[in-house]
Amino acid sequence: MRADKRQLEQVFMNLVVNARDAMPEGGDVRIETEVVRMTEPLRRDRATVQPGEYVTVKVIDSGTGIASDKLQKVFEPFYTTKRTGEGTGLGLSTVYGIVKQTGGFIFVDSLIGRGTEFTVFLPVSGAEERVVPEEATLPDAQGARSGEGVVLLVEDEAPVRAFATRALRLKGYTVLEADCAEEALRLLEDGSLNVDVFVTDVVMPGMDGPTWVRKAMEDRPDVRVIFMSGYTEGAFGNSDHDISNSTFLPKPFSLNQLTEAVFQQIN
Repeated sequence: MRADKRQLEQVFMNLVVNARDAMPEGGDVRIETEVVRMTEPLRRDRATVQPGEYVTVKVIDSGTGIASDKLQKVFEPFYTTKRTGEGTGLGLSTVYGIVKQTGGFIFVDSLIGRGTEFTVFLPVSGAEERVVPEEATLPDAQGARSGEGVVLLVEDEAPVRAFATRALRLKGYTVLEADCAEEALRLLEDGSLNVDVFVTDVVMPGMDGPTWVRKAMEDRPDVRVIFMSGYTEGAFGNSDHDISNSTFLPKPFSLNQLTEAVFQQIN
């Protein structure tokens, strides 16, 4: 198996932390590993795991479980079963992306009140690619267009910021990051810094998105803007029409929708 050690650590740490959080009254978490030789294809969740040799890792908890109608949503960006303030919903989406990059796949089984089991299939090194998607497993799997330009991404949630930054850089953009509006304005004090697009959350601690963007556009009136928010109504207060060259991207969105929005604003 060929994979980045740190990325795999992130995968299993996310799974174990989620298992812990699913057991508020306590319980057991089991991690089981096995080398599996498959002689027949395994077809499930719109993917086919081809015959071959795999390392499987299972993370099993005895927690609250996940409802059947929510099982296939847990790998989507921003989807979460946690309450507000308990998480960003990006953990399992990150896990999904890392596993796919290794040529593997991840499945989930769960029963309400009984617990949840995540199974990761990782192909043994030297084997041909074992996972053949039969159709898209996440929205917009066709992929947004690549581009070029400088993006200033302002997002106070570190996992969201990191995930969005990676997606934009993979599409060819240069990304500058800020964890708050104040930091974004400090970066822009450098007059030699060229920025094509501001991508900013609307609701943040301290100065909100529309406020800092209006300040920045006093000196940079031609910069394009993408506002991100889970609050689609009243997100801008009474001033939602006074910011030129701006567009709104409601959460949850796929990473391809984000990169496509940037492409549209620059072009």
